[in-house]
Amino acid sequence: MRTANQIRVLIVDDNADTLEWMKVLLEHDGYATRTADSGAAAEEMRGAWQPQLVLMDLRLPDIDGTELLTRFKEAAPGTEIIMISGHGSVARAVDAMKAGAYSFIEKPVDPDVLLAMITKALERLRLSDENQRLRAQLKGRDRFGDIVGSSEKMQQLFQLITLAAPTDANILIHGESGTGKELVANAVHQNSKRADGPFIRINCAAVPADLIESELFGHKKGAFTGASSDKVGLVQLAEGGSLLLDEIAEVPQQTQVKLLRLLQEREFRPVGASNLVRANFRLICSTNAPLDPQSSKLREDLYFRINTITLEIPPLRDRPEDISLFCDHFLTQFARQHERPVQGIHSAARNALLRYSWPGNVRELEHVLERSVIVAAGTEITLQDLPEIFQQPRRSPASRDALVGQLTLAEIERLAILQALERTNGNKRAAASMLGVYRPTLYGKLRKYKLGEYGKSEATLKPKGGVSSPRDARVAGGADDD
Repeated sequence: MRTANQIRVLIVDDNADTLEWMKVLLEHDGYATRTADSGAAAEEMRGAWQPQLVLMDLRLPDIDGTELLTRFKEAAPGTEIIMISGHGSVARAVDAMKAGAYSFIEKPVDPDVLLAMITKALERLRLSDENQRLRAQLKGRDRFGDIVGSSEKMQQLFQLITLAAPTDANILIHGESGTGKELVANAVHQNSKRADGPFIRINCAAVPADLIESELFGHKKGAFTGASSDKVGLVQLAEGGSLLLDEIAEVPQQTQVKLLRLLQEREFRPVGASNLVRANFRLICSTNAPLDPQSSKLREDLYFRINTITLEIPPLRDRPEDISLFCDHFLTQFARQHERPVQGIHSAARNALLRYSWPGNVRELEHVLERSVIVAAGTEITLQDLPEIFQQPRRSPASRDALVGQLTLAEIERLAILQALERTNGNKRAAASMLGVYRPTLYGKLRKYKLGEYGKSEATLKPKGGVSSPRDARVAGGADDD
């Protein structure tokens, strides 16, 4: 007796003798079988047992076999169905094949013909499953959750996420602004044992230093001026789930001490409270600051506590093979979102995107693609649809070296700031992100170089050689920084 690896076969027929002999025949050949003598019984068995193959009579007491076939295919498209037709119903059996049946067999059924047809149907089922598996595998190579990337560095990151996520180890995510640190944090949470729990996020750089402790640990009414009621902190809100501390290096030193105690003792005291509260959460931190504890603002003991596993996100310039992938991903996303007819990117525009160094990383690329999809006049993004910086002629390395030789370090820095402000239309938050600095740092530089009124009289610097604008001097972070 040959084995069929217990393939599940449902036999649907209102004739008890037919059901019995088919059941004996198939079980003798190694198949697992169930029988149903009506459409209602067949549907109930489909939901409970999920057969891989169905032998279905065209004539049933409560429903037409073709209609039952349609219901099966809608509920389980991958199920193979062989129709059994009586004399004179061959034409209807052919119609059933058009509706999704694998084939049909006439009564009286020949056992050898039936077994041979089942074997062929199951071979098609096997090939279909294999194709789906391969498609899923190929898809998995260029994305992990919402993270996109087919480069070797991203594949290594995906593998590390796969290994680290199911554990409860503390995770430190490091990457430049715009690389997708929060997406990686979300992927860690969604693939962890805590995926059903809350995922709480806080950007530590966006919270005033005197409020961060209250945000994290909560406070009791009257604990300080303005504390008019009890407040539950984010640590407590993350109970049973994960807590992401974005820009962890911006947490004040005093609060870092309390974070360290929290991680060591798994308990904390809300501001103004007398009792300790137990904590059960998984800590994920992210930063774009240097990882070296000697140069970071993090306490060394806290640094070593939070980076049990470090996930390094490479900047986009270090994985140029992912740029096209992102372009197609964002094009599809924004064309659908903005209901635009754009379907592709012209080769000249794609080449310009590939040559660019992307100092703002994936976030910058996302903004460029969204803008281009919106302004594109046709079904293809052209070079003219890209921001002006992509349409500038590329300067040779010798020209760049000559230009740098004419400028002081301060002038180069000033030009880089001007360029970032120009590309973000004066948006200082976006410019700081593009330059990889914190907003207070940028504000200090703006005061230093008297650029507080950017866009008016101070927006131009003319060094030796006639350079009149940052468009003429792509020194730092521009299109020539390959």
